[in-house]
Amino acid sequence: MNRQGIELKWLLLGMFLGSIGNSFVWPLTTIYMHQQLHESLTVSGIVLLLYSGANVVGSYIAGTLFDKKNPRQLMLGGTITATVIMTLLIAFNGWPIYGILLTGVGFMNGWIITMVNSYGTQSGHDGRYVFNMLYFANNLGMVIGTTIVGPLYQYAHGNISPMFSITTILYVLFSTVVFFFFKDEKNTGNSNREVDVGTPDDRQRVKMPINNLLISWTFFAALMIIWTMYEQWASNLSVFMTDQGISMTKYSLLWTLNGVLIVIIQLMITWFNRYHSNLYLQVFLGIFTVGFSFVLLLFAKSYIWFVLAMTVLTIGEATAFPTMPAIVNELSPVNIKGKYQGILNAFSSLGKAIGPLFGGILIELSSYRILFVVCAVSVFVTLVVVFIIVKTNQSRTIHY
Repeated sequence: MNRQGIELKWLLLGMFLGSIGNSFVWPLTTIYMHQQLHESLTVSGIVLLLYSGANVVGSYIAGTLFDKKNPRQLMLGGTITATVIMTLLIAFNGWPIYGILLTGVGFMNGWIITMVNSYGTQSGHDGRYVFNMLYFANNLGMVIGTTIVGPLYQYAHGNISPMFSITTILYVLFSTVVFFFFKDEKNTGNSNREVDVGTPDDRQRVKMPINNLLISWTFFAALMIIWTMYEQWASNLSVFMTDQGISMTKYSLLWTLNGVLIVIIQLMITWFNRYHSNLYLQVFLGIFTVGFSFVLLLFAKSYIWFVLAMTVLTIGEATAFPTMPAIVNELSPVNIKGKYQGILNAFSSLGKAIGPLFGGILIELSSYRILFVVCAVSVFVTLVVVFIIVKTNQSRTIHY
């Protein structure tokens, strides 16, 4: 049992259930709004901007409150509220109520993911192992969800209510796990909880060393940029592929491939890290391969090219994305770990917010080809900046 009164297996189960539920929502948003609600890519981008903007706010607030309040109550409140919103979406999914309720979903997703990651920082396990396993659980859920959602959407003839019905059930299960297995901190004893050391004012005065801060904030900015580009896969690429005669089911299968590969790669990384680990090298390689996936899209004329590009993208994603929060965790003082996980999730969500709108506007002003070039160049420039900042400050960092 860790300091927050929860075993890692229940944390992973919660992440798994939430991931399946979310994978019934985000892959369909752009295509549903474009084909069923007859809205433009720009309007779809605005809705996703609001969704992820709310995610930013939810992430930051949750991370800040985690260090100060009762995490179990905050977590339970988040899952129950998300369940209520999903229930409403079963009946109310026309325009514009769909966009309004989806914004609420975004806020609660940011809240819940930050809570889960913040719990993970105090699990009693090595941070690298915890974040790899959380990423593993997240993507295992996504494999299941994305395998089902494409065929189900087509079978339902564009009716999105069945997907939200399933998501509601999954969030009910998630809330049940939180209620029974996320113990109240007063039952675990404050003497075992490191984050309770000192008064609230003392915790506010805890500062991160300057070199740690520079690397962390570089990661925050890098994640925002990378997620802005990555979101083209989750939003505008669905329209690009269907316009070329590739079915929604085949697009959905790309995300199934993504999830399967992440599960395999995460298992390999977890095994490899037992014998050798260079977290910063994993970040460098991961960012590079994400950028290279957009280079491959420039040559995509058939489905096999999209499969190849997705494979390369996934290698980069699985290598870099769980490693960056693990590094931030090591660089963050114990009493403010929740705060910095919240900031990290907020910047990631900001990238997700900007991405669909950014891509939609760029496509309407130019072309998909220009979009892919901009994405590749942006990610490669980000890699250079991250490399310089890390190499300049790494030797002077303090680990916690």
